Amino acid sequence: MFIAPNGLALRRAVCHDAAQVLEFVRALAVYEKLEHQVSATVEDIENSLFGERAYAEVVIAEHAGRAVGFVLYFPNYSTFLGKPGIHIEDLFVLPEMRGREFGRTLLAYIAHLAVQRGWGRVEWSVLDWNRPAIDFYRSIGAASKNEWVLQRLDGEALAALANSHRAAVDGAA
Repeated sequence: MFIAPNGLALRRAVCHDAAQVLEFVRALAVYEKLEHQVSATVEDIENSLFGERAYAEVVIAEHAGRAVGFVLYFPNYSTFLGKPGIHIEDLFVLPEMRGREFGRTLLAYIAHLAVQRGWGRVEWSVLDWNRPAIDFYRSIGAASKNEWVLQRLDGEALAALANSHRAAVDGAA
């Protein structure tokens, strides 16, 4: 456990934190007006974060014994740098706990982790309308990569492309 000067305690999440992680994910989705997209269950969180193969790591932020935020991250890789990095999928601090540098503490922890591991960078996405977050990220030295446009395949489009590959593989057999 790490205790920051602002009193924030950071600890690695464990399996019994799965419900808390999902609660934070849902709260973040509500803030981002994306709650309709959350289909994860506690069991999904348990299996994918704490099961046989963990796909991401989670740090829980606590203040005065209360969970007040979290960061969920996983490794990525830069062929340009020839090094791994960290991708932050979710960073969230309860609204009533903002303004106390808890978000900065979480990001500083992740930056320290990347440097400690010898990795090359930390990346994340932010919604273009989220001016408070963008302003905060600018204040810590983060730079937008506006020339890069995120692409995503999911749902029916993901299934259709996967099926086209399967059809090609089956046809070649």
